[in-house]
Amino acid sequence: MNRPRFSLIPVMDHEIHITEWGDPAKPAIVMWHGLARTGRDFDELAAALSDEFFVLCPDTIGRGLSSWSKDPEREYTLEYYTGIASDLMDNYNLDRVGWIGTSMGGLIGMRMASSHLADRLSWLIINDIGPEIPQQAIDRILTYAGDSPCFQTVSEVENWLRTVYAPFGPAADTFWRRMARSSLRRQKDGTFTTHYDPRIIVQFSASTDKLSSWDHYARITLPTHIICGAKSDILTGSILERMRTSGPKPGVTVFQDCGHAPSLSRCEDIDVIRKLIDSTT
Repeated sequence: MNRPRFSLIPVMDHEIHITEWGDPAKPAIVMWHGLARTGRDFDELAAALSDEFFVLCPDTIGRGLSSWSKDPEREYTLEYYTGIASDLMDNYNLDRVGWIGTSMGGLIGMRMASSHLADRLSWLIINDIGPEIPQQAIDRILTYAGDSPCFQTVSEVENWLRTVYAPFGPAADTFWRRMARSSLRRQKDGTFTTHYDPRIIVQFSASTDKLSSWDHYARITLPTHIICGAKSDILTGSILERMRTSGPKPGVTVFQDCGHAPSLSRCEDIDVIRKLIDSTT
């Protein structure tokens, strides 16, 4: 199994931290994380797939080790993230990539797939997100993502993450321990807080109607597959059914023991992803 490499790439007036896996000569996959997470969430999946692929797992601006925005309302948006993704591909001289996007990462993938950048994606796997987000789910996200919680120890961080992200479903202890270590930063008083800019939630200041992107979804034509947590409050049954029968008319895989969003970290999860990739190539 390959070990990760870490790079800092200057893109659009920012420095983007990327975890790289595998041989750059092999076909490339970009794995893009959710709203308040980092690229390290994909360690298990990326490591496993690095035998066949060159895998890039960026930290979005405002998260992890990437730089924070000085203009959140302009830059903490799907449009800006899409531009960063395209420029990152240019930096690596990648014409086309496969895309696996969890939550917000899935929205970025949908924006690319429905725009002039569509020919830069070979296929799209969307992990538990749709073109609209129910208001109740937005309210839940705002209860934790908009604050900067304070912790005395790393163990407290891990326990908090296990609670807040319990909908990720079953995962190994090693997953949660790494998640804690890659999700914190020390403050001036010696305590810990989460490793993201609380202002990333600015994108939710719009009404739910303005957050809807069904028009973008309808324009997607490339091979697409949706992963859904059976208990998800983000990708509800009605949204999933509309996605299944419109736009790219994707295949759907439901993870019965998860909510929002499946961690994709277990061996059985990885086997599912391998089969999905094989079916699109």
